[in-house]
Amino acid sequence: MIEHLVQFDRHLFHFINHDLGNPFFDWLMPILRNARTWIPLYIIVTGLCLWKYKKQGAIIIVLMALSAGLADFTSASIFKKEVHRLRPCNDPEIAPTVVLRVNGCGTGFSFPSTHATDHFAMAIFIAFVLYKRWRWIWLWAVLWAGSICFAQVYVGVHFPIDVTVGTLYGFLVGWLMSLLFKKIQPAF
Repeated sequence: MIEHLVQFDRHLFHFINHDLGNPFFDWLMPILRNARTWIPLYIIVTGLCLWKYKKQGAIIIVLMALSAGLADFTSASIFKKEVHRLRPCNDPEIAPTVVLRVNGCGTGFSFPSTHATDHFAMAIFIAFVLYKRWRWIWLWAVLWAGSICFAQVYVGVHFPIDVTVGTLYGFLVGWLMSLLFKKIQPAF
């Protein structure tokens, strides 16, 4: 069963990495997965939360950062070191066929995708906290984090299962941190 799942994952990776390849994605996907690309978004979210919600906004920002920090630490320092899954660009069975669209393959192991865990933890946290005030936040949060996950596969540094499990784990972390926020700020 596991071998079938691994083979399916490799086939889906090949489809995304090869068959969906095009000049527009070749330009866009490396930009989307670059953390510096999102700095303006983080500044805007921070500014809006502080301006609109004052003290509660500061708590939102701190817990959103803690969501990402917890997801990052556990993903990179615990799960990856236990699982030891090679990145597609380092996997001897498929590495020669991987179209690597970024400089370098990435260090360490692949499972789960820390980009996915971090961004989904933040996206889901902010979506759960602000959905009553900004209903559209769900759509934008999931599109933002999802585009980063897709980009990780497209550029050749993660398998689809890596980002799927990272997404699910990030969702869990973001949801748990949103419950903590509701406990701290029940009237929000």
